[in-house]
Amino acid sequence: MLRTIAGGLRRCAEAVAAALLALIFGAFILQVVMRYAFNWPLGWTAELSLAAWLWLVLWGSAFVLRDDEEMRVDFLHAVLGARGRRVATALGSIAIVVLFGMALPATWDYVRFMQVERSSYLKIRFDHLFSIYLVFAVAVIGRHLWTLWRLWRPLPADRPAVEPR
Repeated sequence: MLRTIAGGLRRCAEAVAAALLALIFGAFILQVVMRYAFNWPLGWTAELSLAAWLWLVLWGSAFVLRDDEEMRVDFLHAVLGARGRRVATALGSIAIVVLFGMALPATWDYVRFMQVERSSYLKIRFDHLFSIYLVFAVAVIGRHLWTLWRLWRPLPADRPAVEPR
């Protein structure tokens, strides 16, 4: 049942990312048509595209991108054994949880402070625009806590520490 719920949430997250991508594409096409067909450039389409791009990148990184799809510099993992990889992954996850956790109060203050600013054309409050970073930061912390939980559990005796390729 938990897998079914997680799969449904993942599909919803992917749908949000797809909708944001469609919004960016639609705004881009509208801008091109209005500028070159009617000689009437629209400033709000560029602003909408930038805002949607910001949300798309952080939303996608928080909820759509899987761990094995992330780009990583893994030259250290290549030379370590299975136990060394587990230790390196644990240390990296601990560092990310600690650093993002330490930054969260200042991030919250900054996002709240930005309520006084608005975007030029659409008048979107910047605290609403940048709130996605808070969601992203909490999701990154949660993801790395989950990684630590998975690393902490003992491996079953019938499963190797490193899966064969």
